[in-house]
Amino acid sequence: MKRSKFTESQIIKALKENEQGRSVSEISRELGIDKSTFYYWRKRFSGMELSQLKRLKELESENAKLKQMFADVSLDNTMLKAVLSKKF
Repeated sequence: MKRSKFTESQIIKALKENEQGRSVSEISRELGIDKSTFYYWRKRFSGMELSQLKRLKELESENAKLKQMFADVSLDNTMLKAVLSKKF
């Protein structure tokens, strides 16, 4: 997955500026992003504070690790069942 070149604090700052009245086109031109990127940020992070956003990122990272662990264990389990089911 591609990482954003913007930090959480920059994203929150841009969203707050928009809430205070700056236009989306001004902010997106200043940051060098497309308007659709800004609207995606607003849909995903609107109403969040910086601490909440950092916690969300931590939870997403932890969730990805847990999914990988489950996939590894599931594969091991399937392989063991296949080996044990064969008659020698």
